[in-house]
Amino acid sequence: MAQTDRKDIDEKYKWNLSDLYSSKDVWAEHKKSLAEKIKEVSRFKGHIADSAIALLDFFTFDSNIEKEMARLSIYASLLSDQDVNNAENLALVKEIESLSIDYVQLTHFVRPELSAISADTYAAFTAQQPSLAQYSMAIDRILRGKEHTLSDVEEELLSKVSMLGNTPYSTFSVFSDAEMPFPTITTSDGQQVVLDHSAFARLRASEVRDDRQKAFYAFWENYRKFEGTFGELTDGNLRRKVFAAQVRKYPSALDSALSYNNIPRGVYTSLIDNVNKNLDTFHRYLRLKKRLLGVDRLEYADVYAPAVAKSDLHFTYEEAQQMVIEALAPLGTQYVDVVRRAFRERWIDVMPCKGKATGAYSNGAAYDVHPYILMNFDGLYDHVGTLIHELGHTMHSYLSNASQPFPTCDYSIFVAEVASTFNEALLDNMMLRRLTDRNNRIELIMNMLDGFKGTLFRQAQFAEFQLRMTEMAERSEPITGQKLSALYGEILRRYYGHDSGVCYIDPVVDIEWAFIPHFYMGFYVYQYSTSFVASQALSEIVLQGSDAERNRYLNFLSAGDSKYPIDELRDAGVDMLSDQPFNKAISKMNNLIDQLESLL
Repeated sequence: MAQTDRKDIDEKYKWNLSDLYSSKDVWAEHKKSLAEKIKEVSRFKGHIADSAIALLDFFTFDSNIEKEMARLSIYASLLSDQDVNNAENLALVKEIESLSIDYVQLTHFVRPELSAISADTYAAFTAQQPSLAQYSMAIDRILRGKEHTLSDVEEELLSKVSMLGNTPYSTFSVFSDAEMPFPTITTSDGQQVVLDHSAFARLRASEVRDDRQKAFYAFWENYRKFEGTFGELTDGNLRRKVFAAQVRKYPSALDSALSYNNIPRGVYTSLIDNVNKNLDTFHRYLRLKKRLLGVDRLEYADVYAPAVAKSDLHFTYEEAQQMVIEALAPLGTQYVDVVRRAFRERWIDVMPCKGKATGAYSNGAAYDVHPYILMNFDGLYDHVGTLIHELGHTMHSYLSNASQPFPTCDYSIFVAEVASTFNEALLDNMMLRRLTDRNNRIELIMNMLDGFKGTLFRQAQFAEFQLRMTEMAERSEPITGQKLSALYGEILRRYYGHDSGVCYIDPVVDIEWAFIPHFYMGFYVYQYSTSFVASQALSEIVLQGSDAERNRYLNFLSAGDSKYPIDELRDAGVDMLSDQPFNKAISKMNNLIDQLESLL
């Protein structure tokens, strides 16, 4: 199926990009028009605060630019992902990226001018022009960031310097994805395999232990050859983050990263503390993994292996659609009706084909249209889960776009994974009720526990490593690949219970940090864990509650950026400033382990 030509796939399985633009020529016309339009921003320089009308005029202009830029961008990226080898479509992506950079350069004066306006003036202007109320979140962020805003000249300089900021990540991507030499191994069936990222992902989950161990050690030994190179790239990235935070007078790089969405530092540190206090639950899961695999000693090379034989459950895409509809029924008919529209109106590019981007995602950036989903459906249960996961993102975007004006439609990364993992929980809940075969139930529960491992514990482990290596940079300690490997290995062994014999961590794995691209994206990964914790709590609340609890959740999905994420989640019924959501998630994990132990 993966080698099918796109032209041979039925149209009903392809997304309909004409909802965005009828052709690439029309797209080009809109892009050309926007390129001229963005130059007009210079007329606001020195005049943003002249009056309430002037302020509203600027905000309206800026919103319209951002909205059209997003629509142009999504069309180009979706078109490119249909065939990643198509240079013409990739050129469209580069064109809109360049235009976006141009706009950033042209608007360097905006932040200082907006920051110079007092809170009283903002209030007076909003009273004179009520339409400014839709920009209240933007204004609040400006006011909270006053002390971290520099002069016009300094902001212009920083905007130019920031263009160089992606060099460590760009270099990492080019090297690790394209130029880094990969080793070749011979698998148990006599095949010679070049151990690139794709082959490694496949072989580390092999049912043949010799193959996955051979792949594991060869892959990480190869990475360890370049420990110094990856160390320098990471050091450069850390220094850049620390520099930006210090220049803007934040107490730390973490505080700088959390400031935009007003996330208290304690949310980050409490996640790490709570995970460390509950490692015994994680170790229960690992001991079950060892038991199901039937190995004398569980090793890190075993953690991705299937713990039970894969079921023969296979679903057509139409059957998957029906499963999704049934699983989402607790969210009400209006929610489900929009999901039916997504199926019927071709919001989804379903099938794998030659040149198509791998993986899956949902993109809801086209405010006036609808979200789009890319996936590569293969009929397995995991891909039914992928479908309902991405539909969670799609519905979050759809409801936010439908309920909010453009300035507050884009929900934060902090809550982005809530809707998707919530939907997965609904699917798993339905399947647990439906499946009666013992082996199928064991497989499903183990898949659910794997979700806790990968999304809660592993991402928290990454978050702890990221915080500690950033603190090294803030203390001006010399950072090398060797030091980062030592730090990562120490954290990894604690999480996996190496010293107590739960899971053996070979020293070669200490280099795993060099493989993770998210470490170049600032303090990002912790949000996978917090979203997962919130969704586990919310799914229990909705499934056990009444229409009122369901409506509170749907209101959360419709809130967009109208409030800070902590407040939005509190309105939905989850207080992320307390330990309660985390405790609910751990309780659910222990309950699943109890069920699995009873089945065994």
